[in-house]
Amino acid sequence: MAGRIKAPTGRYGGKSAEERQAERRRRFLDAALQMFGDGPGYRSTTVAALSEAAGLSTRQFYEEFRTLEDVLAALHLQVNGWAQEAVLAVAADATDLPLAERATAIFRAYAANVTSDPRRIRITFVEIVGVSARMEQQRLARRAQWIDLVCAEVAAAVARGEAAPRDYRLAVTAFIGSVNGLLHDWSAGWVDATLDEVVDELVRLLLGIILQPSDPRIAGA
Repeated sequence: MAGRIKAPTGRYGGKSAEERQAERRRRFLDAALQMFGDGPGYRSTTVAALSEAAGLSTRQFYEEFRTLEDVLAALHLQVNGWAQEAVLAVAADATDLPLAERATAIFRAYAANVTSDPRRIRITFVEIVGVSARMEQQRLARRAQWIDLVCAEVAAAVARGEAAPRDYRLAVTAFIGSVNGLLHDWSAGWVDATLDEVVDELVRLLLGIILQPSDPRIAGA
């Protein structure tokens, strides 16, 4: 298909064209979260099935998206956006906390958000993987944004004298891989621990990266 079908304009049922479009898009994404995250999965879902689940027509689908991959891309960004909003809200309130407490608050907010709905875990860590070169590029680009966020926190810790100055990006990249892997395994039931225990272990890993081994804050995290 060369492009999306043009949606009708003007007011209908008391709603503007923009409002109707936003509602349709939300319904498609809600249906995709269910079907990709808890149903047959992205690869086994058709446009017709997704449209039926959303209570909309295939014509309305093509008014909003070109392909199912566009839906997956939008949903992946939406799920990550929810988690980032939760993290930034907590980070703003934790600015004056000591490093270990601030890191714990931030990662507890992230973990609580992404694990609050198993469908989000599946979208973030399973369905997005191996779909296409485009989706892989988006997945890695979104991961890079998380790396940037943690690097910014580490840079702030360095500025406050809580950590030694050096280039932490490679270490933070490895740490983000640990976060993703451990949370995925925990959600799948492969890790015998509470979510708080998982977060505490991740904080220890992070502090181990940015503090000296003799620093008592590592053991006390």
